[in-house]
Amino acid sequence: MTSPVPDHDGPVPAPGGPLAGIRVLELAGLGPAPYGCLLLAELGADVIRIDRPGGAGLPQAPVDALNRSRLNLAVDLKAPGARDLMLRLVRDADVLVEGWRAGVTERLGIGPADCQAVNPRLVYARMTGWGQRGPLAERAGHDITYAALSGALHASGDTAKPRQAANLVADFGGGSMFLVTGILAALLERSRSGLGQVVDVAMVDGAASLMTMIYGMHAHGAWLDQREANLLDGGAPFYDTYECKDGKHVAVGALEPQFFALLLDGLELPSDEFDQFDQASWPRMRKTFAMVFATRDRDEWAARFQGTDACVAPVLSLAEAPGHPHLAVRETFVPLADGFQPVVAPRFSRTPGRRPGEIRAPGQDSRTVLTELGLAAGEIDALVAAGVVHQA
Repeated sequence: MTSPVPDHDGPVPAPGGPLAGIRVLELAGLGPAPYGCLLLAELGADVIRIDRPGGAGLPQAPVDALNRSRLNLAVDLKAPGARDLMLRLVRDADVLVEGWRAGVTERLGIGPADCQAVNPRLVYARMTGWGQRGPLAERAGHDITYAALSGALHASGDTAKPRQAANLVADFGGGSMFLVTGILAALLERSRSGLGQVVDVAMVDGAASLMTMIYGMHAHGAWLDQREANLLDGGAPFYDTYECKDGKHVAVGALEPQFFALLLDGLELPSDEFDQFDQASWPRMRKTFAMVFATRDRDEWAARFQGTDACVAPVLSLAEAPGHPHLAVRETFVPLADGFQPVVAPRFSRTPGRRPGEIRAPGQDSRTVLTELGLAAGEIDALVAAGVVHQA
């Protein structure tokens, strides 16, 4: 496959991506910050991941796809001389991203005040679960924890119990997406003021923000504070998943009346069989839909609804999704690391993003990075000998 290309004719693409020329320092962490930096790198930024010796990944995932597409410099930040090296890196950077608990970088002497003293234009982005202030600021947590306090977890799942959507809501939706948004907004503001600033990104804030529409509906009585009782949470039978004859599933999203009519037509049910928004009829509607969908295999239903606006789609597995014809045409996935990986989104007509790059090991590029920074071979050797810099 080739690199992602625009979906229409236009100017000849410029190399490097829309963020070409922006230098980012990433203090290695887990999940949201690495994914945000991956996006910045594949949108064209020059990202250097500063890893701890041995790496910062999960032991359950020896190959971390979030570490792709950027150079890796391994530094023991607690070693004498590490702070000076970091501040030297900071002088030429546009952005620094850290995803550690509040106060950790200050204790290492590379907090916002330290870094902006040598580079007032630096955007210092802090990715945490709870944010930089508040009674929980120094506590541990994970996606499920932040989603729980934001209300997002309570609204997800079924009548039996709340259920998280993998770790997408707080980690990557409430975390990475708001991290990238904050960085880009701060860079845009810097183009006017000439000054950097601290961007405080909290996953609990982001998860809450993602719930804006739901909170608005709840405030006006259009969303009940219980699961499987609402239009978009499985309460409506025309916005749900159904098991097919082969045990696989289809997803139905026929919200609008014209789409609901097409759904009934595809299921060979009379157009006046149901009043779509009569909730009293929903139990019978759901039972009928379940019975009909169970008469054919998933792919038979997919073929039947193909080319219609009934909003019926096969629920594809991770192994199946990269091969779907639509995703193949758009090159949404590319082969990488013995599997497939999604390419960067969104798409740009003139400055397309970069193809996913190699997953780098901790310290794999230490000498390369420091040489490009201007350090002489002897200086690099001394840093390695002192245990400040590590090589793969």
